[in-house]
Amino acid sequence: MSCISMPSIELTERQIDRIVEMAWEDRTPFDAIRLQFNVAEKEVIQIMRREMKSSSFKMWRERVQGRATKHNAKRSEEIQRFKCSRQRAISNNKVSKR
Repeated sequence: MSCISMPSIELTERQIDRIVEMAWEDRTPFDAIRLQFNVAEKEVIQIMRREMKSSSFKMWRERVQGRATKHNAKRSEEIQRFKCSRQRAISNNKVSKR
């Protein structure tokens, strides 16, 4: 299994796939990704840019920029979870196992 190095961490392909999946999910905030993988929003954007086609990346960026559900500071105080209430536990997802 190959690893991809970022300045502060090394990620496996499986971890990168999970980060991309979490970044695509509208209700998963960047803080949840940071908590689970220790990857900041800026690094998530770099991963998404590298892993996606240019057009897909642009579409994703337009969708998440300023989206309240992706940024905890903009979220309603009523939302206290990282994932959709209908989402089942996902393997290797520390957040869902709490």
